[in-house]
This record gives sequence, structure tokens and C-alpha cells, in this order.
Amino acid sequence: MPDDKHRHPLRHASSDRAAAESAPDTAQTRAPAYRLAFNDEDFLCREELRPVRLQLELLKPQLMLDEQGINSTIVLFGGARIPEPSKKHHARTDTLSELSRFYDQTREFARLITLKSMKSGGHDDVVVTGGGPGVMEAGNRGAMEAGGRSVGLNIVLPFEQAPNEYVTPELCFNFHYFAIRKMHFLMRARAICVFPGGFGTMDELFESLTLIQTGRMQRVPFLLFGKEFWQKIINWEALADAGTISEEDLDLFRFVETAEEAINLIESWDAPTARESIPGR
Repeated sequence: MPDDKHRHPLRHASSDRAAAESAPDTAQTRAPAYRLAFNDEDFLCREELRPVRLQLELLKPQLMLDEQGINSTIVLFGGARIPEPSKKHHARTDTLSELSRFYDQTREFARLITLKSMKSGGHDDVVVTGGGPGVMEAGNRGAMEAGGRSVGLNIVLPFEQAPNEYVTPELCFNFHYFAIRKMHFLMRARAICVFPGGFGTMDELFESLTLIQTGRMQRVPFLLFGKEFWQKIINWEALADAGTISEEDLDLFRFVETAEEAINLIESWDAPTARESIPGR
């Protein structure tokens, strides 16, 4: 927390941390037991401290986003493997190469959304992505090209990845827990836009839809970019025909193809109230 938030008369924790680090070097002060609990990484990583780590991972981005004045966000989910069109010849498959057009659509959508956000001070409808490559990079890039800020919610993975270079540094976060990261995606969401992607994108898509379907989250504009892709990957009508979802659940989202179409749908969304009971679930 900033120093100006420290208004109570008690000694600040950072002062004790500095004092402890400059204590005389003795067998006692070198012992792990002597370390201040909040400054002891080995202690904080103990199995029994998981509830504390969960709380810290929830609190840190929450407080910092509040301090940066981020009131609402436009969430962009999408694949890390979607290449920039100029690099599509490096794509692993022809399909990925064809999907590279969504890099440009993401970039343009984020640019247009950010221009609108900046007209109201840049505190509302701020673009948020997973902070990685592909579609995520395109979203942060479009926001930067518009002269605005964007959020990146990165996560530690064994095969990735530094945050992409377009995330606003003071709005770039790193997570250990997928669950807490997904909470932060949705806590300020005014719209959710999903671009083609893989398992991670599917996970984010269906968790978000489930929260809206079950009334655990208010209904917001929910847009799937690329109707052909999504109808090929998921047989939405088969779910309704089987009765495992209701016909009305198919109205929770819309398909779009372009950035301009998405902007128009967000602006004209009727935002019906989330249902309290969900037939067929």
C-alpha cells in the first residue's frame, strides 16, 4: 500500500522488515524461526499456508487495480497460438494460419474500445487479457496503439512466457492460481469477447457462461468471434436438443466477425436481468 495510506500510529511492517534485515549476524538471527512471518518465503510457501496465498493473490490485484482507478473492463479471451498475419507462415497448421485474421480483429477491437474509454477518462471499459502472446498480445497492442492502458493477467506456466511487451507495466499481474486469475477477469467485466483458442480459452468461455447461466453473474455482452470456428468446435444446438441446456441459453451469447460489429453489439446490448432459476440445468 502507498505510504499515504499508513495513517495509524503503530509502527509500519516495512520498518520492522528493514530492522530485522540489519540485525546482528548471530546463530539466532540466522535461524529460520527468527524470520518475520510475512517476510519468510519458505514459510509462506508451506502447504498449510495455501489459504493465505489465495487471499494474497486475490487482494494484490484488487488493491492495485483500485489504486489505478480501473472501474470496469472489457475482457478478451483467446488463443496464445494465433499468429500475427505477417508471421502466419510460422503457424503449425493451415487452420492456425487462417485464424491469424483474428489477431488483427482483436487488435482493432481493442484499439476502438480504448479510444472510447479514453474519452471518459480511461477508467471504464479498460481492455484486459491474459497477458501472453497471440490474441492476448493483439489486445494489449491495440490498446497501446490507441494511447491507452490495458491489463494483463499472466500466469506461471512451465512452457511460457514473459508478459507481452504491450501490457501496461503497472497493470501487469502474475498468478499462481487459475481460479483467482479467472475471478479477476470477471470481477470488473462489462463485456466478454472470446476469440478462437484452445483448452484455456474453452475453460474461460464455459466458466463465464456458466456463471451467467446460473445467475451467479449479471448478464453482460458475450461475444464469440468467428461463427464458423465456434460452430465447428462446439455443437451448441445439440446441447439444447438434448435438453442439457435450455433453448434460451443459446441467447446468452452472440457470434460476431469484425471489431466494428462487436462494438455495435456491445453498445446496443439490452442487458436483461440474469435469471434466478435455470430450467434444464
